[in-house]
Amino acid sequence: MGNVKWRQPLATAMVLAVLAACGQPTEQPAPAEETSAAAAVDAERLVNADADMGNWLSYGRTYDEQRHSPLTQINADNVGDLGLAWSFDLNTTRGVEATPLVIDGVMYTTSSWSVLYALDAKTGDLLWEYDPEVPKAWGANACCDVVNRGAAAWNGKIFLGALDGRLIAIDAKTGEKLWENQTTDPTQPYTITGAPRVMKGKVIIGNGGAEMGVRGYVSAYDAETGEMAWRFYTVPGNPADGFETRELEEAAKTWNGEWWAIGGGGTVWDAMAYDPVLDLLYIGVGNGSPWNQEIRSPGGGDNLFLSSIVALRPDTGEYVWHYQTTPGETWDYTATQHIMLADLDIDGETRKVLMQAPKNGFFYVLDRETGAFISAEAYAEMNWATHVDPETGRPVEVPGARYRESTHLTVPSGYGGHNWHPMSFNPKTGLVYIPAIDIPAAFSQDADWGLRKMIWNTGTSALDAPLPNDTAAREASRALLKGQLVAWDPLQQKEAWRVQHKGPWNGGTLSTAGNLVFQGTANSRFVAYRADTGDELWAMEAQTGIVAAPITYEVDGEQYVAVNAGWGGVFGLAAGFYVQPESATSANRILVFKLGADKQLPPLDIVAPEWPEAPELTASADVLEQGKALYAQYCQYCHGVSAVSGGMVPDLRFSAMLGQEDWQDILLGGLLSDAGMISFKDMMTPNEADAIRHYVIERLIQDRKAAQVASEMED
Repeated sequence: MGNVKWRQPLATAMVLAVLAACGQPTEQPAPAEETSAAAAVDAERLVNADADMGNWLSYGRTYDEQRHSPLTQINADNVGDLGLAWSFDLNTTRGVEATPLVIDGVMYTTSSWSVLYALDAKTGDLLWEYDPEVPKAWGANACCDVVNRGAAAWNGKIFLGALDGRLIAIDAKTGEKLWENQTTDPTQPYTITGAPRVMKGKVIIGNGGAEMGVRGYVSAYDAETGEMAWRFYTVPGNPADGFETRELEEAAKTWNGEWWAIGGGGTVWDAMAYDPVLDLLYIGVGNGSPWNQEIRSPGGGDNLFLSSIVALRPDTGEYVWHYQTTPGETWDYTATQHIMLADLDIDGETRKVLMQAPKNGFFYVLDRETGAFISAEAYAEMNWATHVDPETGRPVEVPGARYRESTHLTVPSGYGGHNWHPMSFNPKTGLVYIPAIDIPAAFSQDADWGLRKMIWNTGTSALDAPLPNDTAAREASRALLKGQLVAWDPLQQKEAWRVQHKGPWNGGTLSTAGNLVFQGTANSRFVAYRADTGDELWAMEAQTGIVAAPITYEVDGEQYVAVNAGWGGVFGLAAGFYVQPESATSANRILVFKLGADKQLPPLDIVAPEWPEAPELTASADVLEQGKALYAQYCQYCHGVSAVSGGMVPDLRFSAMLGQEDWQDILLGGLLSDAGMISFKDMMTPNEADAIRHYVIERLIQDRKAAQVASEMED
């Protein structure tokens, strides 16, 4: 599988001849001389990436993942002169989360559906495009949008993790596929959305799917051949089958019940970092499957290695140490958030530390040699725990937070106090810049768990998610969802300053030696702040919500700042009503800036859809209530809470398919499977499908009426 599109004259007569003979690029590896000048990245260059100031060689720029650039041409004094140098349309309406690489004047970046681009970093000219042709139906297995967070480079190759679980090596010069390996069981709902990392000739890749019932692991592959070198499972499997390692045998003692039969979870879907001096690879481990520990592991237990940071040997995958941020997690509190390494002076001693702000709301500083706890304090609102015990390193939970007996309105929610959006660290200011989130959620037991077949099954009730029908009450609930840029002092474990955003789900951050922090926002702004004070110095309207993190690089003596702009991710899909109108314009692009540039984006041409006439609502109150519950269980994760789309997929209230026959053809007959809308015939009956249809009709009637009233009041 895979398709390369060329956008420049090919470099050699040999490749031209192949194109003339076959009409398309060859799938054979290019000769070594063809790749030697492209993405010339090796171990020495990656280890010394901080001194390679003009390039952005890996996901976090350097192995320590600090996302800080020493470049100073653009700084706090002149950032007001920043302008658009070039932009590149990504031709997608889905989420864009990638951090680009820039290597010797070439930008390599990914978009939704795992499409990879190579562009001239100075001009934005497209050099080649590689589409792995992920089947659109596989998107149903992606809990959190069909996103991709970026690529990795090594020895003339670009490595891409495709949504359907393939790891693909691509020739950096020609865009040809060199090898691919299916890293997951294709019969299981695994996905890859994270960026690979490369160290010591091995490509490291994890996966996602804990919401779908899988068992997590991280794997290493030989960068030249694609052969698997090792695999580390993050949760134990069926004890009857034996354990892969002694550590998993010990971990199994922290579980109860038959967790292996329902997945276990613990997917390594994002964060990694590497210390080449200690020769330690650090991975972040995700949530349990299902979330609800009462179902996953009846009787409790820490459930290792869920919600943990684990240190491994990159040559062998050998376990070295772990630290668990949320023992016995039951709220989707992953530890897959950004892992960052630094050397800090603590109590008069220079300590090699690891820093993380995982979903659970605490900012952790650990000793990265041993995993020993140093400190932790709350960086976001929380009510599930009071503090972390400094003696044990364990959070002290609030009674009732585990929602065993009754519903608990919990903050952070499963969105976390900080999600995947990368943070950054400025060694001069000593501050970490966190895209923080405050979103509450009601957690309660799901009495019918296991009695129905579902794609996404967390073991928690979805019935708390639909909003009240009363328009005023729904509007009032918006104030509960917040987002902010928090400058955090990891030594004093306290906030230095914050910028309050209009809402949650804002982009990752970039720090520079020019005393700047760059961040995109959910309400379509790209902003530069003064790193020491948080003062806003410059901003541009991006025409779409930004969730990705920016980078900076240098070509021919000029510094550029780049960001992938494109609204999306799980909040963009599921939050629906709470998505800001400025976010969801689908003007998804790469935006690149430099001093003195003055290009303009084309004006947006957005026409608000007219409210359609609603089909006849014939369902009883009981059927409507059933439809509301079924929608919450099956539909809201893509089409939005309370049948309000976040702008990335069709809004069902405006669907032309609300007639009974058309609706059944789609929902049960699979009419739109090739477009990603799979059939639910094995999960619901025709009567249940029709109950959902009537619920959507009811929502159309309610919101159409509310819009008419609002319009009359304006007049």
